[in-house]
Amino acid sequence: MEVEGKKQADVARELGIIEQTLHSWRKAHGQGKLAGATSNGKPISEEQMELSRVRAENARLKMEVEIPKKKRRRTLQKNICEVRLD
Repeated sequence: MEVEGKKQADVARELGIIEQTLHSWRKAHGQGKLAGATSNGKPISEEQMELSRVRAENARLKMEVEIPKKKRRRTLQKNICEVRLD
């Protein structure tokens, strides 16, 4: 990454992962703990990498949809609690 002149945050964003995950992978690679293969010793295919990226993006988008829903629920609950029948 440094060779290409890209910042770690930019690379993580392009991959659809959080920066901490990329940092952990780089650290493990530097220590020789990341072999670039699955647990069964087979290399990871491009399809598997794309699937992982799409799953991460899907999770991020689900969170973006849930945040406004939760905010609306809290607002509705707050309004319900403020109703008085004097």
